[in-house]
Amino acid sequence: MKKIFCNGFVYQDHKFQKADVLVEDGKIIRIAQWISEPEAERVDLKGQRLVPGFLDIHTHGAAGVDVNSADTEGYEKICRFMASQGTTGWLGSVLTDTKEQTLACIEAYKRWKTVEHQGAVMMGIHLEGPFLSAEYKGAMPEHLLQTKNIPLIEEYQKAAEGEIRYITVSPEIDGMVEDLPKLKELGIQVAIGHSGADYDTARAAIESGAMAATHTGNAMKLLHQHFPAIWGAVLEDDNVYCEIICDGRHLHPGTVRLIIKTKGLDRVVAITDSIMAAGLPDGKYKLGVNDVLVVDGDAKLADGGSRAGSTLTTGKALENLVAFTGKTVEELLPLLTENPAKLLGLDNRYGFIKEGLDANFALLDGENRVAETYVEGCRVFAREQ
Repeated sequence: MKKIFCNGFVYQDHKFQKADVLVEDGKIIRIAQWISEPEAERVDLKGQRLVPGFLDIHTHGAAGVDVNSADTEGYEKICRFMASQGTTGWLGSVLTDTKEQTLACIEAYKRWKTVEHQGAVMMGIHLEGPFLSAEYKGAMPEHLLQTKNIPLIEEYQKAAEGEIRYITVSPEIDGMVEDLPKLKELGIQVAIGHSGADYDTARAAIESGAMAATHTGNAMKLLHQHFPAIWGAVLEDDNVYCEIICDGRHLHPGTVRLIIKTKGLDRVVAITDSIMAAGLPDGKYKLGVNDVLVVDGDAKLADGGSRAGSTLTTGKALENLVAFTGKTVEELLPLLTENPAKLLGLDNRYGFIKEGLDANFALLDGENRVAETYVEGCRVFAREQ
């Protein structure tokens, strides 16, 4: 069935312009100022703004479901919640866990792919660990951290049928820099983080293929004028993407502005790093094997330790980015759309409103709130008026 999204402003080339979008079989077929297809259903956007659906490439759950323990129904519940925030694609971030539980997460994802979906699309899997620094472990269970083990990742990737798309590693783990090309050969994009790496080690990792920094500024050795460390290395490099958590807790708004000014709007990826508490009240929750306590929306390990993910959503992240930076939505949208798509090599399907790509959209009202969400041209969320 054909649909024409009309009477709205479409986000293309980093600006909004009046246009119609023709969709057929879940794909964008044509974009023009006016499209006439007598047999097509016309979707009236009522003067609102049509943008690419948001992509969240680092999230551990939402709506009461933890990625590490989710079954097929649980993943679908997360998908429906994601859609309510304008997210149309996400990676299931598996916190460092046992081999058995990690494989169980992979199997649950594969089963999810076989059922009918009513929300956002899981684009694959992100492994946060297990090759991470104990000193900068954050919420990672220390007893489950490992030294480098490429055969293990090969086993995981085989089980996932090639859909582990992203991994976070600490470059100072013995032999990790040398093995980064092997991870890339497996089709996995590499981020560095949870790390106390010095500048030279971080630079070596980047030269060996690392293309991103996991939640930049958090769970990593910080910049010092004499010892730039991992943070200095990733801020300096023009090619590396920097993940940022824009909840006002993980990064001060001034730090958000500094990272964007340093990296440029084309090398920053807004993530949520959300846990199962996203969308729910304060209380006791889980993050992998960890017990987490959420107070005033702030998630921390229940033993009083470090911050443990967030309760942020992509819709709120966009609002915060506008408030923190003073920049326009047009300037900031790439952080939630095209940048993560490019980082993962998925920009041939997601991240843009272009002919030939999946018809995944979010509709923004005049206050930059998500009014509706569409996946492959089908409406999967509409905010109650």
